[in-house]
Amino acid sequence: MRIFKLLFLSLLLFSFSSSQPKTITILHTNDMHASFIPKEATWSKKEPKPMVGGMNELFFMSDSIKKVKTCLMFDAGDVMTGNPITEYKYQNAFGGALFEMMNRVGYDAWCFGNHDLDAGQENLLAITKIVHFPILSSNVVNDKNDFPLNNKPYTIIEKGGLKIGIIGVMSQFLYNLVNESNLKGIKVLSPSETVQKYVDELDPKTDLLIALTHEGTDDDSILAENVHGLDVIVGGHSHTRLTKPLKINDVIIVQAGANCENLGELELTVENDKVTDYKGKLLTLWYRDDRPKNELSNFIDSVKTVIDKDYSEVIAELKSDWRRTNGENNVGNFICDAQKEIAQADVAFTNSHGIRKDVLAGPLTKKELFEVLPFQNMMTTFQLSGKQLQEVVEYIINKKPAVQLSGIKCVYTKSKDEIEIDKLEINGKKIDEDKMYICTASDFFVGEADRYIGVKPNNVITSNTTVFKAVEQYVRQMKVIDSQIEHRIEQDK
Repeated sequence: MRIFKLLFLSLLLFSFSSSQPKTITILHTNDMHASFIPKEATWSKKEPKPMVGGMNELFFMSDSIKKVKTCLMFDAGDVMTGNPITEYKYQNAFGGALFEMMNRVGYDAWCFGNHDLDAGQENLLAITKIVHFPILSSNVVNDKNDFPLNNKPYTIIEKGGLKIGIIGVMSQFLYNLVNESNLKGIKVLSPSETVQKYVDELDPKTDLLIALTHEGTDDDSILAENVHGLDVIVGGHSHTRLTKPLKINDVIIVQAGANCENLGELELTVENDKVTDYKGKLLTLWYRDDRPKNELSNFIDSVKTVIDKDYSEVIAELKSDWRRTNGENNVGNFICDAQKEIAQADVAFTNSHGIRKDVLAGPLTKKELFEVLPFQNMMTTFQLSGKQLQEVVEYIINKKPAVQLSGIKCVYTKSKDEIEIDKLEINGKKIDEDKMYICTASDFFVGEADRYIGVKPNNVITSNTTVFKAVEQYVRQMKVIDSQIEHRIEQDK
């Protein structure tokens, strides 16, 4: 009888403790883009502009929270691309030093983003050997057997008396975002169907289910609508500063902007397998110069010293700001002019979203130019007939893709839905429909030519020179740069 009473009491206590609300705090970042050191907060209204961000500030902020709360820390992809650090190998991986910094900050899981594949799949494999946390991706799979890349679709972490399932998710549009040569042998499955599959598998084993995604808030909202049983989406890709969480279909959605400027903090109360309360906010990582030195800051300093030695050189003078305005812009014009000159082509194209930074007038360093063009895209040449180029111009006028160009001058009139081209010249001469013109663009652009220019390039030749190197060569030749908007395609009023 006494044994029965003790057993009953034990079961009662277990039932009581398991049903008690438990609190877990999710710390999250996304789209850091190699921003490992503080930089000027150009968006601040204060003068002089304060400094913000960097891995060391991220460490101090997250560590202060971890000391007083039960926490897990996640990153939602695009650690790579944006700073020359990704040009340097650390433990056999380009950009590997960034992931060593993440180890020291103390991450618990990461889903890779599209830019984390910019250096190829082998580089991602090398990164897996550096990190001390799982790399998650459920819907990027081997195209032969459907095994998830890195064979890690999810992980389960026990923390604060909770079992938490985390599922990694990639944008379904990966093939539009990464150079096709870096995606050989893999395919992307439907995010909603794949996540539902793993939610169904994990739900009986866990108290809380989180999707760690790199697809943007719009697609996160669709995921929340379509998947049943998911609790939280920690997102990336769209660089959205969600100062307060979204809630769609009872799914909480968070995202923390970009460039290591913010740390997201989401506090969850979980009871009986449900989130019963939540509070979310963004913490701006303002730089402080009174931080004590530590192992991480010493490591950051050593990496920065190497980069500064190679990239601090002033290579030209900008007479006017480089601004990435909508439509034609002066930095896009200059980049296309540079590509055309170095490739000795008639026409050059570049995609506007590949231009990643504005630069103020004044001395232009190699580092700043790299931050404008941080991708390892290769220069290509290809041929288009005059007739095809006319189709390209009409496509650009009608579809308005995010494209910059050089070598083309067009004036057109528009009435209702009809376009009439009044003037179309290639380098000052009337276009010849039968002539084959030499064009140049990046290999990424050529792979997405249908989307950007609406025609298929002929006789594509890929060089062994990156677009950055080609533009750097042209910048050094110019020395003084005063690029302007020239209305290369304009509507006659």
